[in-house]
Order: sequence, then C-alpha cells, then structure tokens
Amino acid sequence: MQWETVMGLEVHVQLATHSKIFSGASTAFGAEPNSQACAVDLGLPGVLPVLNEQAVAMAVQFGLAVHADIPEVSVFDRKNYFYPDLPKGYQTSQMYHPIVGPGEVEIALDDDTTKRIRIHHAHLEEDAGKSLHEDFHGMTGIDLNRAGTPLLEIVSEPDMRSAKEAAAYLKAIHSIVTYLGISDGNMAEGSMRCDVNVSVRPKGQEAFGTRAEIKNVNSFRFVERAIAFEVERQIELIEDGGKVVQETRLFDPERDETRSMRTKEEANDYRYFPCPDLLPVVLDQAYLDHLRSQLPELPAEKRERFQQALGLSAYDASVLSASREMAEYFEAVHRACGDAKQAANWVQGELSGALNRENLSITNSPVTASQLGELVQRVLDDTINGKAAKQVFQALWHGEGASADAIIEAKGLKQVTDTGAIEAMIDQVIADSPAQVAQYRDAEPEKRGKMIGYFVGQVMKASRGTANPQQVNGLLKEKLDALL
Repeated sequence: MQWETVMGLEVHVQLATHSKIFSGASTAFGAEPNSQACAVDLGLPGVLPVLNEQAVAMAVQFGLAVHADIPEVSVFDRKNYFYPDLPKGYQTSQMYHPIVGPGEVEIALDDDTTKRIRIHHAHLEEDAGKSLHEDFHGMTGIDLNRAGTPLLEIVSEPDMRSAKEAAAYLKAIHSIVTYLGISDGNMAEGSMRCDVNVSVRPKGQEAFGTRAEIKNVNSFRFVERAIAFEVERQIELIEDGGKVVQETRLFDPERDETRSMRTKEEANDYRYFPCPDLLPVVLDQAYLDHLRSQLPELPAEKRERFQQALGLSAYDASVLSASREMAEYFEAVHRACGDAKQAANWVQGELSGALNRENLSITNSPVTASQLGELVQRVLDDTINGKAAKQVFQALWHGEGASADAIIEAKGLKQVTDTGAIEAMIDQVIADSPAQVAQYRDAEPEKRGKMIGYFVGQVMKASRGTANPQQVNGLLKEKLDALL
C-alpha cells in the first residue's frame, strides 16, 4: 500500500519585547535562574496582569505579513493544568478568540515551484518556566525566568505532505518573524520552537489518520529527522495490524527517534475559561493601518524583486532573501560593485563557504559588504583575475589589509594586460617546451583545445598568476596554430 503523510505545525515564537507579556520583569536570556520572575509571573495573591502593548503590536504585524484576518476583538483565556514549571497552575492564552485569524504563507520547493500553506490562526500566550534535569542527582530544578515571556503560537492547517515541506514552512515563518524584527528566531535559545503533528493515510483516502504530536522540536534539521522517524513508525505499526494512538511524543536527536511522553489532551481537559483579570483587546482600523505602514519589505516581496529587477535566478533569489541579514549584505555588495549576478556568486560562494567553515553568521563576517563589493569590482574591471581575487579575499578575511585595493597593491596582484608583456612570456614558454609543441602540432584538431591548458598553466606560472587568462588563451592559440 502507498501512504501519504499529512502534517501541521504549531510554531511558538518568543516575541522580542524587553519585558514580559503581563509584567515588567525582564525577558533577557541567560540570567541567573529565578532572578527574573516577579510576583505577577508567579501569580501571587493580590497581583493583577497588565497586557504588554508591544506584544499586541508584534502579533498584529505578523498577521498583516501573512495576509491574515485580524479580528476586531480578541480575548484571553486561562488554560488550566498543573506542572512544576507553571507556578500559577494555569497559562494565560487565547483559545476561542485569537488575535490573528486565517492567513497563508508561501514556501519555496526544491523544483523552483512554490506552495501556499494555510495558517489557521495565531494567538498570544505566556510561556511557562523551565524544568532542569541535569546536575540535580535524581531531582528536578525549576527556573522560572521564562515564565510570562510573550509567545506568539502560529497554528497551520494540515497542508504539508513531506518533511521537506514542513522544514520549508518553518524556515518561511523564521524569515518572516526575523524580517519583522518581532523575534530573533534563535532556536538554540528557545526563541523559536515547534510542535509537529504527524499522521499517515492510504493514498487517495480523504479522511485523516490519527495524529501524533512531536513536542518542542528546536531546529530545522531535527524537524525533518523527527518526521522521517515518526512516519516510518506509524506505517510499520499500521501494517503490522496495530493502531496509532493520539499522543504527545518527544524527539531524541541522539537516538534519532521519537518516544511517547503522554496521551494527547483535548481542550476540555484544560478547562478553558475567559481570564477574569484581562479585558478583551479591541483593535480599530486606524491602529491596523498604522502597523501596516511600518511593515518592511518581506521575504517573498524581496525574492520577487531580486528576480524581476536584478535578474537573479529563483534559486539565488531564494537563498539571498532567506534572512534579512543575508539580503542586506548582498544588496550592499551589489551597490558597491553594480553587478547583481557577480555579487550573488561571491556572497553564496567564497563568503558563505568561509562563514560555514568558521561557523560564523553573516553578521559576524570579518569581510564587510563594502570590502567584498570593492573586490568584485576589481574583478569586473580586470584589475585582477579570478585566482588573484581569491587571494585578496583570504587576505581580507584574515585582516591583512583594510581594502581590496590596498591588498592588491601590497601583494603585486594587479593583472597584466599588456599584450607585449604577455606575448614575451608566451614566446618563452613555447621556446622552453619543444616536446609539448610537437605533440600539439601532431595531435588531431579536436584534441588541441585540451592540450593548450599546459601552455596556459606555464604562462600563468611565469606571470605569478597576474596575466589576464582570456588574453593568454587567445594569444597562445594564435601562436601555436601559426606553428602548424
């Protein structure tokens, strides 16, 4: 039997506010445990929550960015459950009237096509604390610094049909929230994580299968790996005569497997009811228009502009617009050199390779965009050739000079374009290579093209790599063919 995978994601995005969603406590990452949890976060008697206006604005901006319906009224509810890291015994969330309604996100697929993934809704809620299991010798430690941190939970429709689509959707959400500046998207620090709902069904069947939820997956790679394992587990279980049960599972990246955590709760298990301490949130059109006017150029718009206005391929445009930092760096290089394709090649090639080797983000690149733009310009105006350009890049990377021009001058890398000088080197190489000249003369015409490479290499060696390769090739062919 052929099987089809069906997936939906619940993405939790930590909003980049300086204070928590209902209190003035700090949201800074990395503080000493339990040093940033105030009386409101702990739900102590007599305290009342006050809604963070910036969290509301950020949630609405996300809704506008994904073309979602923004309801005029949204309401906070209490989600009741008992767990050690939930000090109040309930979580303030939005069950019935979320702040963001239905929307959609466009994802790019490997074959340069796109697919629209529907968003069911997005709601505001407060985060819980964190349970710590390491170094406590059989006990559990509780850090409540995170309690009350504002989250935007983005719930998709079950529109994804492969692990790659799920990862592409998560990357698209990451791009949007970081472009908007409403989250740093740092998955290693928990600023963005997701729950993956996975089910399988026979191909052609309309009804969905029973889903399992994989909780708190915190990397794009882990999303793909967790889905791959879970799909195989469910198919094997069904084909062996068993049944998939609705449950919550955890992904263990070390064992590359999911394992059962608890049976899946339903909404009535949480005994939701409207929060008596918070008024409904009412948004008027003027407020929405104000926030819409502040939206930046978003990834999909930038990707389209890179293709239409700059002539980049769909692949190049997708890679270069994936993050706001990457796009800004590329555009600065392009402004400096004036050639979009060459700027794209250098940013995606030499620069990205060096960043990956050193495990650096583009914001920490030792080579600035203006330096790289100047370097690309020197290739375009034939000041240096491609081989010399790589030497200049390495020198810039290691801080050996303040600019491409300074390094070119200091290292004597300026390209030799003087025809007379190049001809003199060619004549010397031909004179020093009688055996190779004879082989070239005696070879079949169609084989001579490859044989000329030896002579090119010798001339480039004689010029210490500074001769113009195009001129060398053209002049060599003329002189060798004259000997036939």
